[in-house]
Amino acid sequence: MIDRVKENIGLYILVLPALLYVILFDYMPLYGVLIAFENFKPIKGIWGSDWIGLYHFERFMHLDIFWVLIKNTLSLSVYSLLAGFPIPIILALALNSVRSERFKKVVQTVTYAPHFISTVILVGMLNVFLSPRLGVVSQLLNSAGMMNGPLMILTNPDAFSHLYVWSGIWQGVGWGSIIYLAALSGVDPSLHEAAKVDGANKFHLAWHVDLPSIRPTIVTLLILSCGGILGIGFEKAFLMQNSLNLSASEVISTYVYKSGLLQSQYSFSAAVGLFNSAINLTLLLTVNKLAKKFGQSGIF
Repeated sequence: MIDRVKENIGLYILVLPALLYVILFDYMPLYGVLIAFENFKPIKGIWGSDWIGLYHFERFMHLDIFWVLIKNTLSLSVYSLLAGFPIPIILALALNSVRSERFKKVVQTVTYAPHFISTVILVGMLNVFLSPRLGVVSQLLNSAGMMNGPLMILTNPDAFSHLYVWSGIWQGVGWGSIIYLAALSGVDPSLHEAAKVDGANKFHLAWHVDLPSIRPTIVTLLILSCGGILGIGFEKAFLMQNSLNLSASEVISTYVYKSGLLQSQYSFSAAVGLFNSAINLTLLLTVNKLAKKFGQSGIF
């Protein structure tokens, strides 16, 4: 063992900074999870606060807002997964079948660019375009006689999920297709030639050759996506939130922020966050097991 370490000492030194980073910032802070089971008082510290067990978890599950948070978080997550997961695959398959390199590069540039727009800028763009009175869309619709009055889409709870999901798809579809394009580059060209000899067109090649070839990649990313199904990002939901769409925009992450930082309920917010993480972990393990049961390679 020692001899093997000496032989590969350069590789161990190379991986050491990443290992130290993971230990310092991912594993060492885990002891802070203890405050979810305590009546945490900052003056007493983590080890000095009173232990109260599962009280905060029970309190959270008995709140009137509990099922609202679960419904909003699940609906946004499932909607994002169902609508957003297939589109990067379709884009990658379409780009892979394009023979014009110039056209392919233009499409890739256009679809990749929104990924580099920050969430704050994205929400700002939505506010500018969809503002009730001064927004571009509102003025165009009123000028065309298709609407009379302000456009209330930003304050409509029924429209929140659509705005949230499709703006996210627009921002991430190009970037999400990169890994599938990389997987498609490894498809054996002889499979395409054999399929063309049998009379396959581009659609047949994509469906019967390319898609089965990247199935392991698709399954792996699907498992990871399902593992974060309750992990709706805080920043975008919070920025798009207002008093009129609160019934649809209040999710677990925004509730943790409000109860923890704004109301100083540190133990309670930690318990809510831990509850969220536990559900995500359970879903990850379940989907991974199902993937193996159906003959696919899981992530572990």
